[in-house]
Amino acid sequence: MTERADQFAITLAQLNPTVGDVTGNAAKARAARAQARIEGADLLVFPELFIAGYPPEDLVLKPAFQAACRAAIEELARETADGGPAVLIGSPWVEDGKLYNAVALLDGGRIAAIRYKANLPNYGVFDEKRLFARGPAAGPVTVRGVRVGVPICEDIWLEESEDYENVVECLAETGAEILVVPNGSPYARDKNDVRLSIAVARVTESGLPLIYLNEVGGQDELVFDGASFALNADLSVAAQLPAFAENITTLHWRKGESGWHCAGPVASVLEGDQGDYAACVLGLRDYVGKNGFPGVLLGVSGGIDSALCAAIAVDALGAERVRGVMLPFRFTAQVSLDDAARLAEALGIRYEVLPIAAAVNGFEEILSKTFAGLPRDITEENLQARARGTLLMAISNKTGAMVVTTGNKSEMSVGYATLYGDMNGGFNPIKDIYKTEVFRLSTLRNSWKPDGALGPSGEVIPVNIITRPPTAELRENQTDQDSLPPYDMLDAILERLVEREEPLAAIVDAGFDREVVARIDRLLNIAEYKRRQAAPGVKVTTRNFGRDRRYPITNRFRDSGKPLPEPDDTLLSRARSGSAEAFEG
Repeated sequence: MTERADQFAITLAQLNPTVGDVTGNAAKARAARAQARIEGADLLVFPELFIAGYPPEDLVLKPAFQAACRAAIEELARETADGGPAVLIGSPWVEDGKLYNAVALLDGGRIAAIRYKANLPNYGVFDEKRLFARGPAAGPVTVRGVRVGVPICEDIWLEESEDYENVVECLAETGAEILVVPNGSPYARDKNDVRLSIAVARVTESGLPLIYLNEVGGQDELVFDGASFALNADLSVAAQLPAFAENITTLHWRKGESGWHCAGPVASVLEGDQGDYAACVLGLRDYVGKNGFPGVLLGVSGGIDSALCAAIAVDALGAERVRGVMLPFRFTAQVSLDDAARLAEALGIRYEVLPIAAAVNGFEEILSKTFAGLPRDITEENLQARARGTLLMAISNKTGAMVVTTGNKSEMSVGYATLYGDMNGGFNPIKDIYKTEVFRLSTLRNSWKPDGALGPSGEVIPVNIITRPPTAELRENQTDQDSLPPYDMLDAILERLVEREEPLAAIVDAGFDREVVARIDRLLNIAEYKRRQAAPGVKVTTRNFGRDRRYPITNRFRDSGKPLPEPDDTLLSRARSGSAEAFEG
């Protein structure tokens, strides 16, 4: 294409790659380039590490994988000899024995330039410092006469610190005209506001327009929501792409006296509870699809957790790929049977009832001599859960369908779940959803569903399931509140313990009962061994169990609940830590 000094068309490919599927990701890139060419693009941009899929974790250390990614990039580069749009595409890249998180500019049949990520995140779900070498801050690349700065994800996120390389400042000082930022930024509630504030800061300090291109799709626990956007240099919104969906959009930039400017499409973006629900749907859909399961099954108890998971599963996969199984015992109330049947009918899923009395009674008979003289306790309750888990896994083995496990974050926090029982399963869409939000999302789904959801509209979760007090139904007249505080109180305490890491004294000072706080903290600590064995599940909070919160199982520390002691600075010598001054004993 000819150079146009005052016009520049950039196609944003907000796509859903699959980690390790180099061939499939390259095919997506080719299809996007064909569309970009039709739309007259000068440059086509893909998200971070697109050819590999993100995050590749330790797969990226495998030489065969590195070679496959490079070969795919080289083939795509050869194809740009056709005169179509140039391509900016992310890939792992080995140079001089070092592995980099890179972006390659492909144009004119060759690899015209490569830029490396300088700032490697090492917090939360990220641990790139153990995988990649740090790249240098480099100047812009030139595409059809336009100087494009390419900071990669964290290169715009980190604020000034000892380790921070100010890539944006370097780009601005070396003549960049537009900033194009490939990202792999996973979803978390209210994350869009954080991204926008970071982008505004970089535009303000550089005076340059900025394009923020994010990946979309599920990868194990992580969900990438897309929601890519562009800002003009005056901080006005140049474009906003939708969330939780693939999207290819070409932005037409024009250069005036004050620089480049664009007025592109602006889509609405799901946030809050709607965003969380859409993330759960996409996470389950991609986990099932990318791992090749024909469908899913789950135990449908007549309770709210399994009801919400069933709705999510149908929205993700369609009713024909979801199977519900009611597994009643003598403690199962008729209302639970009725509600479960109504749920299955509303969702249109295959549904069957498999009583477990023979299995449970058989276990108890086998154990009768071993347990002779011992009182009945939680052991017999857990036998019920484990009988159910065994039956669900048997159906899974026979049919190939994956078992969806249905424990919420409140239960997983305090260990209110049975290992090898109701914790059985391959994936949990509500693992990071507290119980109070389970109620909200269930109510929400009865009046709304996200775009692309495959389930029916309207009321799909019977109102009685939402309003009825939750119960595990493992003994007569049981409710969750026999063992736990009310969920609004429990979740408020857990949010402070898990998300904020607040000391117990601070939580008590906020108005919570000391004994309740101490008990919840104890349950949280001793349940770590269960959480380590739990199925993966969608991350929606800032601190999920697994990737974000990594506690040791063997751990004797307990917060005493007393106010934290102040440090005694009088014990520090004048040569503080890190001083080069020699120690004098």
